[in-house]
Amino acid sequence: MNRSILFDSPFLLGFDHTRSLIERAAKAAAESYPPYNVEDLGEGRLRITLAVAGFTPDQLAVTVEGRQLTVQGRREGETPKPEETFLHRGIAARGFVRSFVLADGM
Repeated sequence: MNRSILFDSPFLLGFDHTRSLIERAAKAAAESYPPYNVEDLGEGRLRITLAVAGFTPDQLAVTVEGRQLTVQGRREGETPKPEETFLHRGIAARGFVRSFVLADGM
């Protein structure tokens, strides 16, 4: 039984918020770029580390809105510098949005 059918049950009225959280978490879990780590630091603290090689701090935006942490990277309009000549460019240059659903109190 998938989540949509479960939460459409007439016996689970008023669980729209829970359904929304599960759908947001499922969408966030489906994203694969950039890779990340989540560490448990104890005492209810977590550390999230994203591998954002090639991005400068001004190209990253971190926001928290409605119990959702979002990290966004933009590299729009960036042109290679004349002194840069790549023989191989393996670091992704695409933008990204990575979201995490947060529990109460985080």
